[in-house]
Amino acid sequence: MTVRTPSRVILSMEASDGAGVKLRRSIGSPTLRNLDPFLMLDAFGTDNPDDYIAGFPPHPHRGFETVTYMLAGNMQHRDSVGNEGNLVAGSVQWMTAGRGIIHSEMPQQREGRMSGFQLWINLPAADKMCAPAYQDLPPEAMPEVVTQAGAKVKIVAGTFDGVRGPVAPKATDPTMLDVSVPADVEVRLPVRANDTAFFYVFEGAVAAGGASPVSERHLAVLGEGDTIVLRGGPEGGRALLLVGRPLREPIVQYGPFVMNTNAEIHEAIRDYQQGRFGT
Repeated sequence: MTVRTPSRVILSMEASDGAGVKLRRSIGSPTLRNLDPFLMLDAFGTDNPDDYIAGFPPHPHRGFETVTYMLAGNMQHRDSVGNEGNLVAGSVQWMTAGRGIIHSEMPQQREGRMSGFQLWINLPAADKMCAPAYQDLPPEAMPEVVTQAGAKVKIVAGTFDGVRGPVAPKATDPTMLDVSVPADVEVRLPVRANDTAFFYVFEGAVAAGGASPVSERHLAVLGEGDTIVLRGGPEGGRALLLVGRPLREPIVQYGPFVMNTNAEIHEAIRDYQQGRFGT
């Protein structure tokens, strides 16, 4: 058994997206452009409606998957292939953009707290032009495991302690866990040695593999090994843990389009301009 330790720790940077939603970006920032197969991670969280009220009006995607995980608040999703869903606290929307989709995520509240994550996961070349699809997962669809020591692990994708999350395995076979660990309590997860793994701390502090605790708003890239051990900091902590199989393919990105070549990016722009993504 080889326990993974952080190979890099970065502080997420302030940014905005959509129509001006304020957030913090870690993956997809100048500090960390991508982490194969993960393309972007945004954390949003505020009690000020001015920071989120404009939402994410209709915009296109091609060539990857988007995952929206709500911690607090309420947003409505609509897309160009007729899907519509309501994202509430604890819910997840896992969307495969494939060959092209236009969607929006708009707040359904004018006051109160809104917080959560948006994650982008790359698709392999063979799947980039697949039909768009999405899973709208209510809070009760995500199983939660409570360990004997009192840690809580909510499973969105992958498996923890023999319990499987609701998202079916993809080419990248991702694991996505919301891990809450009290002070000095450990959570262990066996992983494939060659998979990419990281965690983002959004409450308190969390340590990995005996290293110093990683504090809130920081992302820790985990080095090689076949086991992840997370431990709560002095006052406990909560982190989003992601593991995925790297694709090791060229990444060419132009805004919301992620393909393998420049020619494919030009084709994506042309298809969008000519209405092939729907309306």
